[in-house]
Amino acid sequence: MNTTYPISYCMLNNNHTSSIETPAERAILIGLITHEQNERKAKEYIEELAFLADTAGAVVVKHFFQNLDFANKKTFVGSGKLEEIQKYVEENDIQLAIFDDELSPSQLRNIENELKVKVLDRTSLILDIFAKRAQTSYSKTQVELAQLQYLLPRLTRMWTHLERQRGGIGMRGPGETQIETDRRIILQRISLLKKELKSIDTQKNTQRKGRGNMVRIALVGYTNVGKSTIMNLISKSEVFAENKLFATLDTTVRKVVIDNLPFLLTDTVGFIRKLPHGLVESFKSTLDEVREADIWVHVVDISHPQFEDQIQVVEKTLSEIEPNGKPSIMVFNKIDAFTYTEKEEDDLSPIKQENLSIEDLKRTWMSKKGENCIFISAKDKTNIEEFKALLYDKAKEIHTSRFPYNNFLYENYDEE
Repeated sequence: MNTTYPISYCMLNNNHTSSIETPAERAILIGLITHEQNERKAKEYIEELAFLADTAGAVVVKHFFQNLDFANKKTFVGSGKLEEIQKYVEENDIQLAIFDDELSPSQLRNIENELKVKVLDRTSLILDIFAKRAQTSYSKTQVELAQLQYLLPRLTRMWTHLERQRGGIGMRGPGETQIETDRRIILQRISLLKKELKSIDTQKNTQRKGRGNMVRIALVGYTNVGKSTIMNLISKSEVFAENKLFATLDTTVRKVVIDNLPFLLTDTVGFIRKLPHGLVESFKSTLDEVREADIWVHVVDISHPQFEDQIQVVEKTLSEIEPNGKPSIMVFNKIDAFTYTEKEEDDLSPIKQENLSIEDLKRTWMSKKGENCIFISAKDKTNIEEFKALLYDKAKEIHTSRFPYNNFLYENYDEE
């Protein structure tokens, strides 16, 4: 998405050219503090954006915030703040400015004209990571579709290096002509990619039907909560797992057998705040694995300071995928990394979440989940056997309702 390259070089050859081309690029992050997003929220989002930037290979040098009622329509931040950022960029050899919200085409153009460096927004950064993480032809096709849909309204920005004449009929310059040409090519490519995905979706639906009536369990959750590590433990497979956001992009399905009871376990792509809508649309078929599961295992990183906010993001996304919900188990992972600050006896200030131990948390809203809630450490294998037993009980409950005759034989076999 570099403004110095024609669109055909960046996208149309399906090369998935990365927006961040070298791991040493020095970056600044910019966010807003508004009525809807207070200072605490803004800092949380920027910290997550910094993790995204690190995952993409950038080196974050500084964060900028501005208090505004709403984003400036022309430059996202105010003119004074933009001047401050522009001065810092010049004095500190900054190559990349990343904004924590999606920028409009005009905002991107105006900001780049002022800063004279590459400008990305949260959406383009996530798309860049997805392009780097995609391994299969299916996920690469999904990512390319999302990239092109994001890029289409921003074509004017891509051709600012070409001269465009102003005037009436017959006076349009080469830049304008090239934009129209690229728009046609992109629209044709989008149409082709949609047909390819539809064909692959048909194949995947056939595959899912071919799995018969086996119980399906899907691991869901925020990105980087340890789903792939759990997948490896339970299924004894080698799914790629790393302490990076979106380490896993492709859906993985494995057959698991616990005490002679077989079921299918699916590892899915993680969710994140402010996930681009176009990306959700492109990955709709991937989310079909979640929709068609019999049980959701919602994995939560309990060591994360904002784990409750992450739970809400996941539950909101799941409600959009399947409004009626599914039977679910909440797995609080990473208890090995959990820390808290115990309050002094003479401290009369209100108790905050950071003052609660795991035992304290278990007595909060978590207690209402009863047996559908378990605390584990996939890294240290703490409570893994208890977790397997819980999976077995839940899978058997569905299996016996689906195959009552098999259950009759099983029970009589046990009696013998």
